[in-house]
Amino acid sequence: MEGPDGPVLAVKVDNVAPARPHTGLEGAAIVYVEEVEAGLTRLIAVYSGTLPDLVGPVRSVRESDLELLAQFDRPALGFSGARSALLPVVRDAPPVAVAPEDAPEAFERDLDRIAPHNLYLDPEAVLEAAGDVSGSRDIGFRFGDPPPGGEATDGYTVSFPSATVGFRWSQAEERWEVSFDGEPARSTAGGTLGAATAVVQYVTVRPSEYADRGGYVTPYTETVGEGPAVVLRDGRAYTGEWSRPSAGDGTRFTDAGGDPITFAPGPVWVVLAPTGEG
Repeated sequence: MEGPDGPVLAVKVDNVAPARPHTGLEGAAIVYVEEVEAGLTRLIAVYSGTLPDLVGPVRSVRESDLELLAQFDRPALGFSGARSALLPVVRDAPPVAVAPEDAPEAFERDLDRIAPHNLYLDPEAVLEAAGDVSGSRDIGFRFGDPPPGGEATDGYTVSFPSATVGFRWSQAEERWEVSFDGEPARSTAGGTLGAATAVVQYVTVRPSEYADRGGYVTPYTETVGEGPAVVLRDGRAYTGEWSRPSAGDGTRFTDAGGDPITFAPGPVWVVLAPTGEG
């Protein structure tokens, strides 16, 4: 991670249409996009140092979130809940899990929105409830000047079974503007969400042992291993590989020669795209 050293907080965030516009994502150091039931997507926003006043809407965690977050060692994890069979696994995992029953004062409902897409958390209060958590650490990302090569591009879209995530380069803003399902990703603070670097990390998405109330089997997104990746920065696309040997290791992105693909300083969005997409 890059930026001020501080306790790490990860927040599981809703991403269906009624959950938008989002609150607090513009302050995240990293935003991960992952597949959930019915081919939809949810987000994990990661903060360290600077915190917004509110983040949300907050939703429930999935089994593969624990593997993804293990590279942060022992972060706080703010979420709305989990399936009853999964909750003990979440409680035993390294992230310090904080749900509304753990710290009611850290969560609030926006009565102008429909449930369950209206739960928000106070990051400071969640960190206080979590207690002793890890600070910012090396998770494999490398920041610096643009690497050589790359292909000029003004946009990139990732398709999930029932959702899309897009990035459009804005020369005026010098960032990638984010879209969900073909529409600009708005913030309640105003404007469109964006990233200095957008990463498309192609991963295996397989069925887990858990299902939701509707009977949809929860996907498990494998983030340990290796595979192809595309790194978007400064209006160019760099094709390479990602590698993460174990859950305790960070994720490194390298070119064909094995050299790091450096990221632009600023927020990073990582789309965990199913292998074979597009």
